[in-house]
Amino acid sequence: MENENRIQRYQGEPVDGEVRFFYEGEVSGFSGEYLKVRYYWGEEKADFWIGLGKKESFGRIDCKEAFAKAVKEAKALERRRICLDLTKALERFGKDGVTDAVEGCMLGLYEPETFREKEKEEQIEIALFASREMDGDGSLDAWIREAKHLMEGVWFARHMVNRPGNKLTPEIFAGELKQEAEGLPIQVDILEEQQIQRLGMEAFLAVGKSSANPPRLIVMRYRGDADSEENYGFIGKGVTCDTGGYCLKPAASMLGIKGDMAGAAAAAGALYAMAKNQVKANVTVVIPSCENRISRESFLPGDVIGSLSGKNIEIGNTDAEGRLILADAITYAIQNERVTKILDIATLTGAVVAMFGFTTAGVMCDDDAWYETFEAAAGHSAEQYWRLPIFKEYKKMVESKIADVRNLSNGGCASITAGMFLKTFASPLPWIHVDIAGTAWVDSPIWEFQSAGATGAGVTTLYYLGKEQENRR
Repeated sequence: MENENRIQRYQGEPVDGEVRFFYEGEVSGFSGEYLKVRYYWGEEKADFWIGLGKKESFGRIDCKEAFAKAVKEAKALERRRICLDLTKALERFGKDGVTDAVEGCMLGLYEPETFREKEKEEQIEIALFASREMDGDGSLDAWIREAKHLMEGVWFARHMVNRPGNKLTPEIFAGELKQEAEGLPIQVDILEEQQIQRLGMEAFLAVGKSSANPPRLIVMRYRGDADSEENYGFIGKGVTCDTGGYCLKPAASMLGIKGDMAGAAAAAGALYAMAKNQVKANVTVVIPSCENRISRESFLPGDVIGSLSGKNIEIGNTDAEGRLILADAITYAIQNERVTKILDIATLTGAVVAMFGFTTAGVMCDDDAWYETFEAAAGHSAEQYWRLPIFKEYKKMVESKIADVRNLSNGGCASITAGMFLKTFASPLPWIHVDIAGTAWVDSPIWEFQSAGATGAGVTTLYYLGKEQENRR
């Protein structure tokens, strides 16, 4: 991946642009209105100020936006080396403020890969500084380095999700994941179709056998804490092409079918960042990767299929394929990897977009202590989540008259019942389900640190979930 290494601590080298940040009313002659810019032109430099708005309302997302705005302005002005003041971010949010600044800078400069001939763009180098008293314990360098590695995980997730489906089949995806893990303390096993079949992962194969591009089960293990028996299982949906099968998606939705592996990309990106930062945690990522296409072998509405767990599943909709492959992957993680807690993450339902739009993901959890750990992680990432209820009547909505469970609700509540289906396979372990169908992709950026396309949703929260394992020992 290009462009990951543009950012570092300021070491006193010459720059051609310097950026400072001010609240409303803080300095005379500048309003400080949120994201307003004032330029100061010199013979060799173009310095500018960025407004942060009212101090009392300045939040974490605002901080990320301000730094993203700064690097975008520098790029527009053709600055090649700029220096940005971290002081306000540090004063307001401490270490999290440094992460926000690095995230804003790196994601503000992110550009999706293209497949056309063009000259390589000249890179922008970014240097960060803070007043001496703000770095009294000398931690700033380490904080910048950790945040930079975390953002490399987000970049990786964005790259994968933005990749066209013909450039990211399950086999190619598995190869990319293995290649990215080279040189890191991550063990990667890739199971091919015959191995998956021998295991009895019938739900996974019901989807995967519909395509000439065979499925892959990708298992990634990071063991950062040999003294702990805790082993979090992150299960990421890895559908690299989702036509909906015989329940074919409408034509207007077809351009988005390549990004149905955003959950898998998020889990892998988080794991890479943990390994690079040597987080003291044990995490296993399990990714069922396949395509959902139409063929003679495709499963049909009304079919009854088996699963690795032994439960039989009635098919109500072939476009509800994600929960099928996740069900087998969850069972695999429990039976074969001995995980102690489960988190699945997926672009699972359009209904969650109807509920929360493109800024907030839905979460379900059957264990309050496990959810508190997730909340703490989300507090550091500043990603937005909302917990959905688990009431006993919702379980009835996925009951089947002819099988153990049905992959489609018989009474609405589509996002919740999708989660209830997965809960059936995660029990009795503590379980979290994260539906990022709305947050994984934006056609039009909502915040300055986004670009059209993949957002890398979930990477930072899952990373900090690993950090919480370290913190709670």
